[in-house]
Amino acid sequence: MSGSKCTRLTGALVKPVLDSVDSVLFDCDGVIWRGDQAIPGASQVINLLKESGKKVFFVTNNSTKTRKMYVEKMTTMGLNATEEEVFGTAYCSAMYLKNECKLEGKKVYLIGSNAMKDELQAVGIQQTGVGADHISGKQVDWANVDLDPEVKAVVVGFDEHFSYMKLNRALQYLIRQGCLFVGTNRDTRLPLEGGKAVPGTGCLLQAVETAAQRQAQTVGKPNRYMFDCVASQFGLDPSRCLMVGDRLDTDIMLGSNCGLKTLLTLTGVSTVADTEAHQKSGCTERQGMVPDYYVESIADLLPALQG
Repeated sequence: MSGSKCTRLTGALVKPVLDSVDSVLFDCDGVIWRGDQAIPGASQVINLLKESGKKVFFVTNNSTKTRKMYVEKMTTMGLNATEEEVFGTAYCSAMYLKNECKLEGKKVYLIGSNAMKDELQAVGIQQTGVGADHISGKQVDWANVDLDPEVKAVVVGFDEHFSYMKLNRALQYLIRQGCLFVGTNRDTRLPLEGGKAVPGTGCLLQAVETAAQRQAQTVGKPNRYMFDCVASQFGLDPSRCLMVGDRLDTDIMLGSNCGLKTLLTLTGVSTVADTEAHQKSGCTERQGMVPDYYVESIADLLPALQG
């Protein structure tokens, strides 16, 4: 591609770029694995980066797994990782609610997964709402459903049990004075193999926002809180960090928002054609989705690490 950005990272270009950073942040799905299949060479790349003295972190908008669950998945793929290196939206939302919203010892209404419940409990935040919210056979008085008076915030993540009852209950909480509103991320669509896709958390969050006529504070990529969460714990210098991802609107935009170097890998969602469209658009916001570099796969980094 033309222009100073979006250079294909290959051959002799790789080593100087890796030498210019101390920390590498990886998205997971579409970068290290696709579904349950590891991207060939990914585990070697990550393990060699660590052996060369780089700090490696995993930042994902998936809110359905705890840090422990991620480490277990990585271990089965031959990848050396610790819980402290994993920053998913389940964990980061818990940290946000604890540190920014000061809700330790308090309760939230959670539209989300058991993983979110576990991460919240780990930082001293109770929840109500996880699991199916069944409607009894009798006529429902929707505007007067039972509410927990202790709830201080509504938190929305991925929830396979999302329903009209949950949407309504969230609205009734959010009408109350002082109720906070937090979402994990705004990904509206999760692409799958073979051109398939499923609705993402952003669809659920937009439904609640529409009902409540309120905007949620989101925690996940491209919101800079995701990087701040990592940086504050490990003292990272943004100018010495590389963000590696497969999505321009989340991974690359996060890097741009935080002043990180950015690397797009073509094993996931976004393409070089997507990048070219952003680059030629003349739109300032869309320029933030143009990566500094791209590779066919993160395995392209292997020769420089093995050399």
